[in-house]
Amino acid sequence: QVQLVESGGDLVQPGGSLRLSCAASGFAFRDYAMSWYRQAPQKERELVARISSTGGSTNYADSVKGRFTISRDNAKSTVYLQMNSLKPEDTAVYYCNARLYIINYWGQGTQVTVSS
Repeated sequence: QVQLVESGGDLVQPGGSLRLSCAASGFAFRDYAMSWYRQAPQKERELVARISSTGGSTNYADSVKGRFTISRDNAKSTVYLQMNSLKPEDTAVYYCNARLYIINYWGQGTQVTVSS
């Protein structure tokens, strides 16, 4: 059974930091590109960051470049998103995604709220 379980979401003040984790099971994690997406209320889901299967390549949305870092540990089948200098506009549900060609798996999401 394929599972992607996100954790680490919380309420944090502007300027603060959080680290999200996504633990994968039920598929060959090391073969999949992994991504973090987010969806704010009344908005479409958007790509935040992506990392290749080996971890050698990463991509970021312009809105998070220089503040967020995606990484992965293939031995632990886990992908991370380190979020620094958080802003209120980062408030959203953050989703983990695994992709290999046309195969797509999604987690259930974790809420991040940035507010004073």
